[in-house]
Amino acid sequence: MSVSELKKDIRKEGIIFGTERTIKALKNGKLEKIYISSNCRKDVREDILYYAKLSGTKVIELETDNKETATICKKPFNISVLSLVKEK
Repeated sequence: MSVSELKKDIRKEGIIFGTERTIKALKNGKLEKIYISSNCRKDVREDILYYAKLSGTKVIELETDNKETATICKKPFNISVLSLVKEK
């Protein structure tokens, strides 16, 4: 289910790729959902889960690794974390 939900969400506007940009937007309360690949670094995963809990943001842990996630998103680089910005 997570992969099908990801495929649907990547068609929307407001997708953020990358750890630093995701954490910054998360701290500012601008995110609706966060997707984390299965092989995301442990420290990054813990930071995101902590800030997501504080802000009430939904976190989806994918069963795919960062290479498969990049393939799903049709990007030429590995993706460990991506997020969806809240609609205004």
